[in-house]
Amino acid sequence: MRAFVFTDPALASEAGRFVWLDLDVENKVNAAARRTYSAVALPTYMIVHPVDGSVLSRRVGGMSVPQLQDFLRSGEAALAAARGGAAAGSAADSALARAERAYGAGDYAAAADGYVVALASPPADPAADARAVEAALFALSTTDRPAEGLAVAEAARARFGHSAAGASATTQALDFALALPDTTPGRAATVAELEAATRAFVADTTIVLADDDRSGMLATILTARQDAKDEPGAKLAAEEWLTFLLGARARMTTPEQRTSSDGYLVSAAIEAGDPARALPALQASERDLPDDYNPPARVAALYNAMKRWDEAQAAARRSLAKAYGPRKLRVYSTLADAQIGSGDLAGARATLDEGIAYGNALPEGQKPASLIAALTKKRDGLVKP
Repeated sequence: MRAFVFTDPALASEAGRFVWLDLDVENKVNAAARRTYSAVALPTYMIVHPVDGSVLSRRVGGMSVPQLQDFLRSGEAALAAARGGAAAGSAADSALARAERAYGAGDYAAAADGYVVALASPPADPAADARAVEAALFALSTTDRPAEGLAVAEAARARFGHSAAGASATTQALDFALALPDTTPGRAATVAELEAATRAFVADTTIVLADDDRSGMLATILTARQDAKDEPGAKLAAEEWLTFLLGARARMTTPEQRTSSDGYLVSAAIEAGDPARALPALQASERDLPDDYNPPARVAALYNAMKRWDEAQAAARRSLAKAYGPRKLRVYSTLADAQIGSGDLAGARATLDEGIAYGNALPEGQKPASLIAALTKKRDGLVKP
């Protein structure tokens, strides 16, 4: 978003109408704000009431410039409604407004219930429809309701057709189909049809899609091949994803743009069985962004995949020297993996103990219970000499 969206001149007119705040929720000074404005995924965007600070509108994930502008309009509409300035609407409009209030407040279960009802009569405004569908699908995913999510996504596919919104709905439908239990009748046929439709959207150059969106589609296709236990197909899908990411990176002009997809690049390279192919790009990111702990952490992950344990440890230590907040625990885990690979179990145990202690010392609201549990499980799984 910083690299591709917030710098767009079309947003200049918004600067005087909103007070903009970027919160680094990994930083301990923002622990209280993270508790107040909770988020289950990053990035999360919120528009808050100018008087009482309540969340008027919420959106999770990246946005295009038009989507961001629509999001800002939704916040203004919610503020007007909160002040009593919104005209009475239909029952469907009321249901949608209730769902959006619940979504803004982070009550994803109530939001999912409301959106399912509201989208039975979708908003006439295409932008509002697309925004409601995206929120509904995130709420249904977060509350683990794949069958309902698939139904909402399939209905959206039919409405959105051959468009960027249709591509997104198709990919999300595939995600939900893959999340269905294996015993679900017709699951395999549904997955196959949605995988083919997702592939068609990836190949369709007439639809304007952000590179990040195409990357997400290719990642979902890889998941579908893995779900089918198709090892050759999964490797081919990973190679296609890796090739796409490297090609997109070559077109980018700034370090921040190039590094924006580095996390995907590492995953694609490892899944393709070719981590060395991504290594030069990650090394360039470390040179270009010397204060960022992410590039050396990702370099360490690639070296681990290549079983170059000493270099992995050195890269992980470079990252630890800069890292902070809950995600630092992932770097401790990467360093421990390199130490285990080299046979240094005592060193790995010490690293994991340090990581667990660090995690437990984080402020409430930032203490990552799942990451602490993962480090503890890894430490307890080490065989004592």
